[in-house]
Amino acid sequence: MRSDYEAVIGLEVHAELKTATKIFCACPTSFGAPPNTHCCPVCLGLPGTLPVLNRRAVELAVIAGLALDCEIAALSRTDRKQYFYPDLPKGYQISQAETSICRNGHLTVTAEDGAARCVGIERIHIEEDAGKLVHEGNETLVDCNRCGVPLIEIVSRPDLRGGAEATAYLKALREILLACGVSDCRMQEGSLRCDVNISVRRSGEETFGVRTEIKNINSFAFVEKAIAYETARQIGVIENGGAVVAETRRYDEARGETVRMRVKETAEDYRYLAEPDMLPIRLTDSDIARLRAQIPELPSARAERLEREYGMTAENARILVSELGMADYFEAGAKRTQYPKLLVNLLLSELLRHCEADPFVSPIRSEALAELADLLGERTVNSATGKKLLSRMLTEDISPRKVAYDEGLTQITDAETIGAWVDATLTELPRAVEDYRSGKSAAIKSLQGRVMAMSRGRADPIICEQLLLEKLKSGDKTI
Repeated sequence: MRSDYEAVIGLEVHAELKTATKIFCACPTSFGAPPNTHCCPVCLGLPGTLPVLNRRAVELAVIAGLALDCEIAALSRTDRKQYFYPDLPKGYQISQAETSICRNGHLTVTAEDGAARCVGIERIHIEEDAGKLVHEGNETLVDCNRCGVPLIEIVSRPDLRGGAEATAYLKALREILLACGVSDCRMQEGSLRCDVNISVRRSGEETFGVRTEIKNINSFAFVEKAIAYETARQIGVIENGGAVVAETRRYDEARGETVRMRVKETAEDYRYLAEPDMLPIRLTDSDIARLRAQIPELPSARAERLEREYGMTAENARILVSELGMADYFEAGAKRTQYPKLLVNLLLSELLRHCEADPFVSPIRSEALAELADLLGERTVNSATGKKLLSRMLTEDISPRKVAYDEGLTQITDAETIGAWVDATLTELPRAVEDYRSGKSAAIKSLQGRVMAMSRGRADPIICEQLLLEKLKSGDKTI
């Protein structure tokens, strides 16, 4: 990114709502069914059929709006957005154009310079999804299972200024939708995807440049890469005397480039009209109050509380709340240990790489990990033994405390016992003693290793080091 230009970015995020059935019919929304098995005359738009609005889809849209501090419309309507595409059998999509259900919200994220940036939410509207094209050899097939799946589209204002900011916004939005149960946000299944609107202008200018739209990106990494490429492309066009064209593009993951799909449509192209088969959506104050009460502690507030209550770093708190299941897992364990800092370190440093993500699933029960944190905090076992116990816990449902005592793995803290091993080590390794006393401080590691070997890994390493230093610095010529 050249310093004399800046990117102006807005995102249109499509999130599949977490309902059991589609938005206008009773077909299931479950992912992965054989092609064209979750369809009916209503979601295929066959003549004589009438849509019936899914109440829960409206409720989830309102919950999302309230979580993003939006104004909720007491009265909104649905509209027909008309366009032809092979996977849109009706020839139009039921959406909202003039009267969205939510407007004028915001979400605060960390900007690329480290400052907090308030990103405006222009609107959130409900709509139905289209189907899916499946390319097999020289044939393109249509799977209509996704037709009629309920979506919300969350449209931000052009307040983002780079790929990292856009990714931070998208991640924060995902965390909120997950926490509120609005969507499962599984990007690999297409239930969270976004369109990127991007233009560039010279630094200091107020006027927006001509924007392009990059469609249907379903990866945080690809969002950032697509923005980086498109920003550089537009700057190159301007610097070479050309003009950026308003168009729709796609991101080619293999080539790392954006590719033109078509000239950008306008609202007039879609020939919006009020949906004649649907009544307006009316929400009372009591409806909104009831839905507001369903909103749980939001991720940003939860991160602040975790940091405050458990004394963890802000970074660790943010990692925990990035996955709802992981934060729940930690808090369940934290109730059972006196050492929550050790618990979070075990979770993030040792256990996390062995867990499943999206949703978070740990191979170790939270109470068992809390028990291990207690053993380490009490110095009943040392860190090396703790790692061995954790390794067993990944494949065996064991009590680490019981195993530590039953198998003689508890830490030896008796100074006299450890002192005898220290004396034997100093006598056995005179070269290491000489090296340490001549200024080679790293030599103490080999001495510590020998003491730990004599104790079969059970000596308290802190006491071991203290006793070694006392002997080495004593000037005792007999060792």
